[in-house]
Amino acid sequence: MVSVHGWVIPRSRRSEPPFFTKNQIISVLEQVGTLLQLDGANPFRVRAYENASRSLSSHEDNLWETVQEGTLIEIKGIGKGIAGLIDEAMNEGTWGDLDSLYQKVPKGLIEMLGVPGLGPKRIKQFHDELGIESIAELRSAAEEGALANLPRMGKKMEERILEGIDLLARFTGRRRLDIGLLYGEAFERRISSISGVQRAQLAGSARRRKESIGDLDIVAAVENEDIEKVTDAILSIPGIAEIKGAGDSKISLILESTIFEEAFSNSTIDEGVLAALGGEAWEELESNSTIDAQVRLVPPHVFAYTMAYFTGSKEHNVRMRQRALDMGLRLNEFGLFPLDGLGDAKGLEAAANGMPAMDETEIYEHLQMKWVPPEMREDMGEIEAALSDNLPSLIEPYQVKGALHNHTTASDGSASLSEMAEAAMALGWEYLGIADHSEVLNIGGRSIGVPQHLVKKQGNEIREMNDKWSTEGTDFRILHGSECDILADGKLDYPDSIRREFSHVVGSVHAIRSWRNRDEIENTEILIKAIEDPTFTILGHPTGRIIGGREGFPLDMHAVLRRMGELNSDGVLKACEINASPYRLDLDWRLCKFAKSQGVPIVINPDAHFKKGLKDVWFGVQMARKGWLEEQDVLNCLPGSVIEERMMEGK
Repeated sequence: MVSVHGWVIPRSRRSEPPFFTKNQIISVLEQVGTLLQLDGANPFRVRAYENASRSLSSHEDNLWETVQEGTLIEIKGIGKGIAGLIDEAMNEGTWGDLDSLYQKVPKGLIEMLGVPGLGPKRIKQFHDELGIESIAELRSAAEEGALANLPRMGKKMEERILEGIDLLARFTGRRRLDIGLLYGEAFERRISSISGVQRAQLAGSARRRKESIGDLDIVAAVENEDIEKVTDAILSIPGIAEIKGAGDSKISLILESTIFEEAFSNSTIDEGVLAALGGEAWEELESNSTIDAQVRLVPPHVFAYTMAYFTGSKEHNVRMRQRALDMGLRLNEFGLFPLDGLGDAKGLEAAANGMPAMDETEIYEHLQMKWVPPEMREDMGEIEAALSDNLPSLIEPYQVKGALHNHTTASDGSASLSEMAEAAMALGWEYLGIADHSEVLNIGGRSIGVPQHLVKKQGNEIREMNDKWSTEGTDFRILHGSECDILADGKLDYPDSIRREFSHVVGSVHAIRSWRNRDEIENTEILIKAIEDPTFTILGHPTGRIIGGREGFPLDMHAVLRRMGELNSDGVLKACEINASPYRLDLDWRLCKFAKSQGVPIVINPDAHFKKGLKDVWFGVQMARKGWLEEQDVLNCLPGSVIEERMMEGK
């Protein structure tokens, strides 16, 4: 979502170069591209900033070093003018004349970017022809019918804009993956059970397992003669808050939480996350939530093509269509057709003569490619890998043999040590890593960490339980670790002598406010200092983000992972966590491939504060799959005896 406060040119808080970070540079270039469109600038100039922003996003080398070496111009997509701007920003702390552009574009136009379906070109049209400068004015114009008569508009587009404004008003952002799947899978089950529906499957960002979901797409295979009765049955499903439209091939509606087979529950959320999200007021909003959904009704013989199309992503689809064109074919949601002889046939009429595909695998085979798992369809190299038969064998949930970051009643968990162990064994795990909070952590004025004098007591209790299981021949053990706070100066909580007693130390930042008020470069240096501590084992929820609650603190994760890779190459175990809580999902999946390339092991941890929370590992596995990770890349796929040895190395 676009900030309702608009955009402002960033000001540096540093007294010496580099005055800005790579992420700040990328953000400004992206914003300038949009502002130029709103201002009606030359399309070539707009495209230059857009290309530069994308190029820097994929540039993995240290940007400041690149500037110092004078090799910015060698980065594809960076021209002389933009290279000069970047050089000026980082060396002098100024942005040329860009400030005037930020001042020139009305704030209301930027706010309108948050309306689904509205882009800069359309917003500029409304501004130029009707003088619209705010969402309120846009709503009034649409309600009065003033938009429909504009070029390339019409009544339907006007209605869509009103729907988009309502959607923006209902939601302040996208829904978390777990919530989207609750809705999507419940709706999918109900549609699948309808007579006349041969197949029904969830598509879109939910199927791609994005960390957050905008709306739901479900594709249903239905013969033409059954469409009317199937449509009526779908519209009769309990849990529909509003029907927005129902045609022969598409049903648009809003689902409410009563569609769930079980009552909505936030029972696995811990106090710190709940506070970041907004406490009880947020819980009430969440329990009374809604989500938009679309159902596509298609003949069975085009189901696979429609599924592939609506699974996306848009960028992946563009690459797939280009692959088809390169082979003299046309690919769309209805099928795959030879360009020669297609004539004027379109849609389902053309599909009758298309290449048959009962499932997506056959579509990729027609294009001489290996099938790409939905999670990977983000145009991040999967097309090339599928063409060269070099796709990874993605990790599966059953390959996870335990987890290393979990809590008990000793800190802020709701279950005892033995209760958590029983829950882990019920999942078939071989081990459970306990990492209760260190003593400094304070939430709402209440200390929730384990005091120093109780650490040894917990260790003795764990030792007794492990001895008992060993005597009984039970292949299970508890690893006694700690989630040690990384303090503002980079030191770890607890004295060094206590930290050395733990099997593993999960180092985490919890005092987010002080880290968010600091420069990215300073945060990165301090975090690396903490990681270099000999007792430090795992970096917990690396950026501190809460999905739907707060952004992470400023941090150069590429630099952090590079340093962790160097330490691992020296034989020192430094792993990075994918915090599997659906409220966090941090490390971000986009960084997994880079972590792997640097030789940094990943640990998928549920950060469970409740017995039920252990199952959140599943969400972490989905993020690992999006990040191209395989079984050998994930530390907690190792057996219990091996992981115990790895944790104790160097102790």
